[in-house]
Parts: sequence; C-alpha cells; structure tokens
Amino acid sequence: MKAIALDANRSPAAAVSAPVRATSRLFFVDNIRVFLTILVIVHHLMVIYAGSGGWIYREGRQDDITSILGGWFCAVNQAYFMGLFLCISAYFVPGAYDRKGPGRFLVDRLIRLGIPLAVYGWVLRPLFIYLGMGVSRSLWGWYTGEYFRDYGIIGGGPLWFIEALLIFSLLYVLGRILMRPRPALPAREARFPGNAAVALFASLLGVATFLVRLVSPVNDTFAPLNFQFANFAQYIALFVMGLVAYRRNWLAALPDRAGKLWLGIAALLVMLYGPLALVGGATENVEPFLGGWHWQSLLFALWDAFLCVSACIGLIAFFRRLFNRQGSVARELSRSAYTAYLIHEPVITLLAVLAAGVMIYPLLKFALAAVIFVPLCFGLSSLIRRLPSADRVL
Repeated sequence: MKAIALDANRSPAAAVSAPVRATSRLFFVDNIRVFLTILVIVHHLMVIYAGSGGWIYREGRQDDITSILGGWFCAVNQAYFMGLFLCISAYFVPGAYDRKGPGRFLVDRLIRLGIPLAVYGWVLRPLFIYLGMGVSRSLWGWYTGEYFRDYGIIGGGPLWFIEALLIFSLLYVLGRILMRPRPALPAREARFPGNAAVALFASLLGVATFLVRLVSPVNDTFAPLNFQFANFAQYIALFVMGLVAYRRNWLAALPDRAGKLWLGIAALLVMLYGPLALVGGATENVEPFLGGWHWQSLLFALWDAFLCVSACIGLIAFFRRLFNRQGSVARELSRSAYTAYLIHEPVITLLAVLAAGVMIYPLLKFALAAVIFVPLCFGLSSLIRRLPSADRVL
C-alpha cells in the first residue's frame, strides 16, 4: 500500500495535584519540547530509510512492509507534532511580549529565530548541499543560480518551522501594536473547554484543512518559502490556541480525566489509519486523500485534525502528570533541543550517507540509526552551545 505520507470537567483546582502557573518554570513543557525534537529527528530518519516524504537523501531500499509502516509512522507524526510544537512555542509569546515590550521582544525574536534561519539557509545549507552533491560548476555560480531556484529563498529543510514561527511572532507583534490602547490581559485560570467544545474545534479545523487542500494539496510546496500550505490551517489554529492557553492558563486547568480521554482517542485514531486508508482505496490510488473534492480528502482532513487535537491535549496532560521535573540530563537535553533541531539535517544526512554501505533490513537500520544519531545530534548541540556568545542565539 502506498503510504499517505504527508510528508464532567473538574474544577481547575482539582485538575492537578500541584498548581501550575503560566509564569512558573514548566518542566513538563520543556520535556515535551525535547520529546518533539527527538521525534522530528526520528521522523526524518524514517523518511531516509522508508523512502516516504521529502528529504535531500533517501536510500529507498524498502519492501511493502517497510513502506506501509514507514508511511504510517510519518503520517501519524505529521498529523500533530509540528502543531504541538507551535502551540507550546506560542504559549510563551504573550508573557515574553508583556515583559519586554514590542521593541525588545522583536529584537529577541530576530536574534533567536532570524539569525539561525539566515545563517543556516543562506550559508551552511548551501555549502552542505554543494559539497554533498559534488556540483561541477563554481560554488558562487551554483549558489546564485540553481540553489535559490531549486531550494527556495529561505526556510529550506526543517528550517521552515523556524521561518513560520518567526512570521507568526511578527504578526503577533503587529497585532499587539495595533491594539495598544487596550491593556494586556493578565494570565488567569479559566475552565478548560469541555469535550464537546474540543470536538467542535477539531471538526472545524478538519473542514478548514479540507478547504485549504482544495487549492493546495498535501505535498505541494510553495517553493520560495518552503511552505506546505496544506497543513497551515492546523499550524495557525494551534499557534492561536497557544496564545489563548497562556491568557487562560489552560495548561493548569486541563483536567487529568480529559487528558486521559483524549489520549485514548488519539491512540484509537492511530490504529484507524490503516483501515481508513484501505476503505478509501489507498492501495490503488492515494491522490484522492491528498486534496480536491473527494470524500477521502475530507475523511483524511478530519482524521488529521482530530488526531492533532487529541494528541496535543493527551500529551500535555501525560507529560504534566508524569514528567513535570528535570534532573541534570533532562535539563541539558532541554537546553540543547533547539540547537539539535537546527543542525539535525546535515548531521543525520551525513551519517546516513556514511552508513549507506551497511546492507541490513531498512527498518532495523532505521532503529539502529535512531539509537546512535539522536544522541550525537544532542551531544554536538551541547558542544556548539558552549562556543563564545552562542548562548545568546541558541
């Protein structure tokens, strides 16, 4: 089968055993960020070895089992992990803006997001691709010609996320400036939305995703910015939800009971991926799932949205309950997660190329690569962060 690779609420006081404030250090959010960074790295390793999705290097040695499992793994990840990344990133935006004001906040965003985006996209990535491809013509000629034509102006590879986060942050600043006469609302605890409201939000998100995919199907890329707009209804909605969650302190108000319910729904939706694909005829033709006026496209958009919303709620509650603390190792992983995200494309690609001659079953090779490459990404990130002035940016 060809994978659809894309690329009762309790009161807030009873929801958690210890109070969680938007202004306190949320260790469980740091740990979610580490988890998502690891998942992004592993996701791209699966693309390398399962051959589904887009990456600058793929081995492509796969059988049907590898293709099915790889496509399933990537589709499940794609449904929620970048949306959750944007949600928890947005959660800290209003507080940072309130403390710093528009000027300092904007400078900080440009330093933390803009500098890595520019340096990687315009200097390091071109060198990496040029040397890896063994281009015969001069670096400058290729850089000013083919590179921007073939790889976009900015946001290449995983850096599209940093680009999107920067754009969303700039739009937030603009919105706050335009509403300056209105005082900023302080963070306050409010009841987390009920299950019916959550289901309605997921339904509307699914319909919005379906409508966007009428114009921009899954896997279509707006080349200049390296954006796949098929997923942007989710990204925008989850970023806005992160902003709202801060003001209403929803990370504290989320009841454990609701978290368990939605985590169970997420697990069920993961299991339904295969049956839904078979019912929709994905073994014969995957295109109707990717966009257009097809019931399969609507079905897939709704599956996408409900898995996103349920996984986000479920994982936040799960990490808050079990992983709201950090030891020295977790603290170092948290500090290195951003750098690991920034550098993982060249690191895992180079290592995969070096290991290309190791001829073992692709899924086994993927598992071994994950065990070895992920720690190397974080270890190298920890070293990079110790360079002079690196901590200001990274």
